[in-house]
Amino acid sequence: MNISGGNRVVATYADRLKKRGHQVQIVVPSTPKPSVKDRVYAFLKAVLKGEKSTPIADKYNHFEGIDVPVITTSSHIGAIANGDIPDADIVIATWWETAKLVAKLTTVKGVKVYFVQHHEVFDYVPVEQVKATYRLPLHKITISKWLASIMEEEYGDHHVCLVPNSVDTQQFYAPPRVKQSVPTVGLLYSGMYWKGCDISFAALSRVSEAIPDLSVIAFGISSPLSNLPLPINAQYVQQPEPNQIKDLYASCDVWLCGSRSEGFHLPPLEAMACRCPVVSTAVGGPVDVIEDGVNGYIVPVEDVDLLAKRLIHVLQLSQEQWQNMSDAAYRTAKQYTWDDATELFEQALKTAITRKEELDSEI
Repeated sequence: MNISGGNRVVATYADRLKKRGHQVQIVVPSTPKPSVKDRVYAFLKAVLKGEKSTPIADKYNHFEGIDVPVITTSSHIGAIANGDIPDADIVIATWWETAKLVAKLTTVKGVKVYFVQHHEVFDYVPVEQVKATYRLPLHKITISKWLASIMEEEYGDHHVCLVPNSVDTQQFYAPPRVKQSVPTVGLLYSGMYWKGCDISFAALSRVSEAIPDLSVIAFGISSPLSNLPLPINAQYVQQPEPNQIKDLYASCDVWLCGSRSEGFHLPPLEAMACRCPVVSTAVGGPVDVIEDGVNGYIVPVEDVDLLAKRLIHVLQLSQEQWQNMSDAAYRTAKQYTWDDATELFEQALKTAITRKEELDSEI
């Protein structure tokens, strides 16, 4: 359990399905204690990557405060068996490693569903094993048009249910506002290559040439890396409190996303709920909600020049033009709620049961 966006989505559906009258349980594998050798290796790796300090533990997680029981197994993820999982009508895998174990469970554990929140083919995971999980006979639910097309085109699954993410507008909100007195860009900081902070920083460097008094607000989980330093004019908040994040979004004139790959990137939509226009690369989430020139702009992945150009454009809009874009961003965030998403998610689970019954009747 951590503060990742993926876990936020899992916790949201668990909470809302419980409130709809379903019995819901979260199963969390135990974490094996690393050996001395592993701890030394992790420390050296952090030093080589330029980390200023070892990662700190999360202050909170998204499962705190929801009325859903959490079962922490005595087994780590590679050793979980039927005895670790309660009997159910449906069992949902939320990560490629859990997909492997869900596929092996007996039928009394429920109809098998795979909640795919990203195409997890990264250099730090066994890529072929990950790809194999997308070919497993599990009913897939995914969160963006990009992911749905990948599951169909690359893995031949024509039955994927699309349930886009929403945003909690009670947690993320801001009253109507004007542009900041100092032009301000916000972004999420991460050392992960695919999060594209290097792209964002390159674009910001060009923006600061055109707008010398540019201010940057960033937040993230870990300490900034020495090989990925923040811009000189940046204010950085590490692990902000949940109720602090909306104020960070509302302190920005435009939210920047330079990611190379996202399943459905939540911060841009959260920023839009706080009346902040978004300039983003063409990744999952932003491409589903941004309309060019209306509530923000989409640019091709790794196009630093156009990213900078669009940021400058938004920052130099007249007060009235910016207000229109700000209002449009807010309307976008409000038009599709978590109630809407939960309804679609519940229907997707019912579809999984129906498909299983149809397949069983054919045998």
